[in-house]
Amino acid sequence: MTSGDLFIIVTVVLSWALAIGAVTVVLQRLLGRTSIVVQILLVVLATIAILVAGMVSAFNAMFISEADLQVMWFILAIASVVATVVAVLLGVGLARNTNRLAGDAARIGRGEPVAPQRKMTSELSALAAELAATSHKLEESRQREQAVEAARRELVAWVSHDLRTPLASMRAMAEALEDGIAEDVSGYHQRIIGQTDQMAVLVNDLLELSKIQAGTLVLDHRPLDLYDVVSDAIADLAPVAAGRAIAINGDAVAPTLVAADGASLSRAIRNVVLNGILYSAHGSTVSIAVTSAAGEAVVEVRDGCGGIPAEDLPRMLTAGWQKDAGRTKSRYSGAGVGLSIVHGILQAHGGALEVANVEGGCRFRLRIPTGQEGLGPAV
Repeated sequence: MTSGDLFIIVTVVLSWALAIGAVTVVLQRLLGRTSIVVQILLVVLATIAILVAGMVSAFNAMFISEADLQVMWFILAIASVVATVVAVLLGVGLARNTNRLAGDAARIGRGEPVAPQRKMTSELSALAAELAATSHKLEESRQREQAVEAARRELVAWVSHDLRTPLASMRAMAEALEDGIAEDVSGYHQRIIGQTDQMAVLVNDLLELSKIQAGTLVLDHRPLDLYDVVSDAIADLAPVAAGRAIAINGDAVAPTLVAADGASLSRAIRNVVLNGILYSAHGSTVSIAVTSAAGEAVVEVRDGCGGIPAEDLPRMLTAGWQKDAGRTKSRYSGAGVGLSIVHGILQAHGGALEVANVEGGCRFRLRIPTGQEGLGPAV
């Protein structure tokens, strides 16, 4: 074969390849919405067509016997059939895997969990793993949303109960005063004031909780001594503790400086101490300690409530949750948002609230960052 013949063969084969390639691209665009099996089959048929065109060009330029030509056509036919079958099988496998991924996406849309798919190509396996991870995250989000919604409904129910009870009592006493059948008028007035105070506490708690949940709680960080904050809380709640025959032990409260918002932090500490008083057994002791180490101050409150079941500990910081259905009623008790407020205030300060069972009761630890270098034990 001369160089001229070789040039002619290459030119003809290249022309056919370009023409068939252009037609294939046009067909792929026209059939873009068809199955991936059709797309792969189209590519394989185009390759076979280019191969046939090249062989025909070579046959025309070469002197090949009739027998050899038949053998070549026979070999080409077998190769074409095998290539087509392989292309169809490959396309069917890819179509099956993509259908599985489409089904996974549909299940994610319906809120159903999705497991990672196996026996796929690396690209499809990566996509399947991402879908499974997305499904897991969405499931966690749904569970959190359901928990929040359940807590909201429970809180609304408790708030409705806690508002309806004093309102009904106030109405009854007001009607008795109006009808002139109240013997102890001054006592009725005092009880109405007490009921009003109870509702005011509840409303203030709800307003504070709404600010915390909305992220609009404004903090004014200033240096303050936790010894003073805890001492004020003990002095304020001493009458409540005395009325329940509960002792408050603050001997372990050490002078400790932190940079924090005085009003909100005082409320958080007071809420925890009050919680310990309200739920401790008659005649028990609520112990308070303040320590500091490594840029962190810790206020620890131990009560005599007898402990909380392990399954209830995760719900202690949920708004509206109460330890028992009976609910200790006093002018200080609200709708079960006290510890939720404490938790939110500490988080706003970059700290945390920890709850654990100890012998005879519960231990609450309020972890508060000192906020400034050098703050810690006060002199």
